[in-house]
Amino acid sequence: MSSQLIDKFKQLDAYAKTLEDFRIKTTTGAAITVSGGLIMILLFLSELYTYMSPNISEELFVDTSRGHKLRINLDIIVPTISCNYLVLDAMDSSGEQHLQMEHNIHKRRLDLDGNPIEEPKKEEIATSTTVKQNISDVAVITCGSCYGAAFNESQCCNTCEDVKEAYRLRRWALPDMATIEQCKNDESIEKTNNALKEGCQIYGYMEVNRVGGSFHIAPGKSFTINHVHVHDVQPYSSSVFNTTHYINHLSFGTDIEGANTAPLDGVKGVAKEGAVMFQYYLKIVPTMYVKLDGTVLHSNQFSVTRHQKSVSNINAESGMPGAFFSYELSPLMVKYTEKERSIGHFATNICAIIGGVFTVAGILDAFLYHSLNAFQNKMVLGKAG
Repeated sequence: MSSQLIDKFKQLDAYAKTLEDFRIKTTTGAAITVSGGLIMILLFLSELYTYMSPNISEELFVDTSRGHKLRINLDIIVPTISCNYLVLDAMDSSGEQHLQMEHNIHKRRLDLDGNPIEEPKKEEIATSTTVKQNISDVAVITCGSCYGAAFNESQCCNTCEDVKEAYRLRRWALPDMATIEQCKNDESIEKTNNALKEGCQIYGYMEVNRVGGSFHIAPGKSFTINHVHVHDVQPYSSSVFNTTHYINHLSFGTDIEGANTAPLDGVKGVAKEGAVMFQYYLKIVPTMYVKLDGTVLHSNQFSVTRHQKSVSNINAESGMPGAFFSYELSPLMVKYTEKERSIGHFATNICAIIGGVFTVAGILDAFLYHSLNAFQNKMVLGKAG
């Protein structure tokens, strides 16, 4: 009775075996078997890599997290303007300067070949000084000449900076620095001479309020006259400054692999015609990334629209040379969440790989075997005829 049950059970075998005597092993069959095995291994490793990497889901919702600061990371090289003549300014969407913000900006002097000249120095973010037309009458015992730029007889210019400020108030061009007594022992002459003989790398980070704003890197000392932000490049004219620059890195917040957090990295702005104003309009999308262990990273993705124009022979109201970055924040936030992949899905894919490759290899082997046999039979018949 048991042997009959076993015989009936054997009828369920979907993998019936043929006798060894009826099996024919061929060279093409061996080649297809080896190739199929290699393909299985490669597909298995690919599927294993996919399984080991987390599955990332994406959500989009209204951003209500306005409390934390916006961190701006930057690394920009200006190869033909010295660090002493470059200023980094930052302001918010209302046009007001970012005051008392946290920052860690450094400047590194470079030669014209891009090699560092000295160790980087920490830079204070420029905040515009408002120029007042009324100068108080302060009498001093030693009163230096302002070389014709004084507003009254009691105004004194005891330092080189005082003379420059007096000429700036008058909006006059500075005379030859060597003819000014206060500037003869001043480092400003050397700084002026090196203005176009060196390059500069500006890098670090700033933390500003989480609102739209702008920042720019431009030559000259920045200040404000009648609520207008201007840069004084004297004794040069703005047209002599080549504002070509290289953006090594620019991001807002933590960099996230796979997200569009630094699309400007490696971008070059080349000024081909005198002084050029480069404008970058950035649309920032706040991004949250939740890792498998629950760690939350706050970052920002952004898209960029670029524009440039020559300001060499145009009045100052139309722009000034430099790299200008304006950014605004989207009201929406993107949330990426890492999730573990299903072991059942992984096992299903492995079975599909093995079965699929095995079946396709069997079909290919049968086709080649019968084709070669038919060809050989025709050859034999042709010789016999």
